[in-house]
Formats: sequence, structure tokens, C-alpha cells
Amino acid sequence: MNRMPEPMVSVENLRKSYGDAEVVRGITFQIFRGEFFGLLGPNGAGKTTTIGMLTGLVEPTGGRILIGGHDFFLKPMQSKAKLGFVPQSFALYPTLCARDNLAFFARIYGLRKGRLKERIAAVLDVVGLRDHASQTVATFSHGMKRRLNIAVGLIHEPDILILDEPTVGVDTQSRNAILETLEGLNKSGVTLLYTTHYIEEAERLCNRVGILDQGKMIALDTPATLVRNLGTGIVRIEFNANPDDTLLRQIGHLGSFRVIDDRSRHLRLETDRTDRAVREFLDLMDKRSGMLKTLDIIEPNLETVFIHLTGRTLRD
Repeated sequence: MNRMPEPMVSVENLRKSYGDAEVVRGITFQIFRGEFFGLLGPNGAGKTTTIGMLTGLVEPTGGRILIGGHDFFLKPMQSKAKLGFVPQSFALYPTLCARDNLAFFARIYGLRKGRLKERIAAVLDVVGLRDHASQTVATFSHGMKRRLNIAVGLIHEPDILILDEPTVGVDTQSRNAILETLEGLNKSGVTLLYTTHYIEEAERLCNRVGILDQGKMIALDTPATLVRNLGTGIVRIEFNANPDDTLLRQIGHLGSFRVIDDRSRHLRLETDRTDRAVREFLDLMDKRSGMLKTLDIIEPNLETVFIHLTGRTLRD
């Protein structure tokens, strides 16, 4: 009989209100030991607040968090010792070199002497910065700072690493280096909780993803299962002129569509029969020469699932 993996993080009915505004509305989920878990949501969904509560930076209004079996609020020190946090902002001292930054944070966690040197060397290797250990952080590229930020989160060997959009603002080469580093960490047994505004990162990295919207967890499963159960094709349409009501009604027979701008020149059509819908739409356009500006087809994937559930793209 197969045993269920052990939960590394358990969140039960977690809530957060600011005055009368409830921004996290009773979410419940688990992250299992060794899992790569993605937390996705459009701006304002409650994702940042949730991460804040999981790391102790935001006090919940209600609910319960367990980290490695420890109640986060009854045993905060034991809980925090098990997690590392890589914030979106840089938690670095620019006038210090990479090694001294790591030494500063390592001492906060109680690392001393040989153990401190050992961990600094290890995490510099993990993020590919060994040759830059003595270089002042102020001279680092954006991507190098991102990698050092990850090294800081790893310095005390946490059981779970929480990363809040660690690839924001980096070039393609640096992004690939960061993603390869995270894949390697996960293969070595580190549990990861990952937030991103890049849907392709979630598809590449995550065993499961949870989708937050308006403070609620509206979907949680593997990317493949979400696409199979909720994925639809999307046809993005842009016109050169405002479509009339007759054309809009005809488009409505092809699938569910959403107007993206006030003049209806940009539409997003969801359909289970992409090929057929496109053919029929192009037949309509034959009678309206010069009206169609662009047409873009997206086959069912995690992005179309996200749009279907929230009505927005991940970067909206």
C-alpha cells in the first residue's frame, strides 16, 4: 500500500482582512515534502498576502499554518527554522561582497566557524557564484543579485524554500540559470513554494499549482490535470474598426467571448473547437474585407486554464 507523502506545509482556513476588506478568504491547501508547488494569481488575488502570512511577515486574521508539523503561531522559532524565503525585493547589502552578505545572514541563523564557511561555499556553488564571492554586490548584474538572493534563502539548509517571483527583471540566460538551479534543488529533496508571473515557468517547474483569485483558491491540481479538465482553446482577435452588433452576435455563436477594450476592437474567444471556430470566423470576415487586423490562436494549456478561471492573463 502506497503511503501519502508527508505534508511540509498545511494551511487551514487562512484569512486576512484589512479593515472591511477581506483579501484572503479562507484558503486551505497542503504542500507535500519534496514537492515543487506553484502559487499563481493575477494582481490583487491575495498571493502576496498569503506568502506574507506563510513567512511570518503578515499576521493572519484567522486560520492555521503548520510548517513541518509545527504550528507556526505556537512554535514560531521552530517553524521559521525550517523555511527559507527569497523575496521579490533584494535582501542584500550592496556595499558588501557576496561572501560577507552570506556570512551576515548565516550568523543570524546561528552558523559559526567551520560550519559557516562550509555553507557559504556550498550555496555559492549551488547558484553559480563561487568565482564572484569577493565581488561587491553593487557591481553585480540583476541576474547575479537574483541568484545571490536565492543563496541567502538557502544558507541555513531550510526544508522548504519560498520564492516570490525570483526571475523578475532578469534576461533569458539568467532566467534559465535560475530555473536550472531550482530544479536541481528540488531534485536534491528541497520543497519549493514558487510564485511567478510567467506561466511557462509554472508549466516547466511545478508538480502542482494552486490558482488564487479574489482571495480564494479556485483550482489546485497538476498542470496536466488542470489543462485536461479546464483547458479551452483561445482565439485572440483584433479589428481595424469597431465590430457591429450583428458581428458580435455571430461571434457569440462560436464560443464564449470577452471584450478586452471599450471599443470592442479586441476580443478573446474561448472554444472547445478551435479549428472549427477559426474557420467559421474567417468565413464571417470574408464579407468584411479589411476589418480583421490580427488573429492569434492558443491551444489549451495552463495559460488558457488561468484565463478561463480568472478572465485575465497571469500578468494582468
